[in-house]
Amino acid sequence: MKWKGNRKSGNFEDRRGKSTGGKVAIGGGIIGIIFLAIQLFSGGDISETLQQLETQAPMSSSGARELTAEEIELGEFTESILVYTEDTWNKIFSENNMNYQEPGLVLFTNAVQTACGGASAASGPFYCPADQKVYMDLSFFEELRTRFGAQGGDFAIAYVIAHEVGHHVQTILGTSGKVRQLQQGKSQAAANELSVALELQADFYAGLWAYHNKEYLEEGDIQEALSAASAVGDDAIQKKTQGRVVPDAFTHGTSKQRMDWFMRGYNSGDIRQGDTFKGRLN
Repeated sequence: MKWKGNRKSGNFEDRRGKSTGGKVAIGGGIIGIIFLAIQLFSGGDISETLQQLETQAPMSSSGARELTAEEIELGEFTESILVYTEDTWNKIFSENNMNYQEPGLVLFTNAVQTACGGASAASGPFYCPADQKVYMDLSFFEELRTRFGAQGGDFAIAYVIAHEVGHHVQTILGTSGKVRQLQQGKSQAAANELSVALELQADFYAGLWAYHNKEYLEEGDIQEALSAASAVGDDAIQKKTQGRVVPDAFTHGTSKQRMDWFMRGYNSGDIRQGDTFKGRLN
């Protein structure tokens, strides 16, 4: 994706290479991988989940260090994608006579403290509605490629950022709140179905964002996004982590659904085409 020469964002924070410490959510190992599988591209309010997973482990820290040239460039790329999302969503909201509240984006290494609780890299990228920020440890994308079979590439990162910003859009439009209300008193399977709709709409919003940024796309970008979306489908993750598929336990949608809704946003360019809830929120 073409990105160099972009303006800076006042909503971007790079905490990589800085000393960290305190309580963090569970980390690596098999438990962390299972948590990763459940939480990939988490939507809505994850405060309770992170707080439940916070451990009372002794204070730990990773010393400050200088970032490499490659890490610096990757951070600059990430910030540029955030700028593209700001430009796109400000335009879409303005066209619909609304004001867009820009989210923050925080890069971290290993562990981070958020308004939703402490989290480790095993959480995967996530959006915290309590502080309206997206949090990412970029080592996730190597995990996505080596462990979950994604193609990789810079547009895989762009897709994930656009997806998480999609959750921010859902938060400020009230969609996430309506979903949580509808989930109350529902069976686990019914609540999961609503969660899937929320995630697929975030994929649609990622595709919609890509539509509005076609001038910056390069050959192979959309395929990179689709590869990432396929790798984090519930069916693909369940096969990788437990060897079988349990549809009632889906919370994010199948690989096909995630790719299809991304492409629906990309092909239509119309936010009105993103009703993954089949009218249930009206």
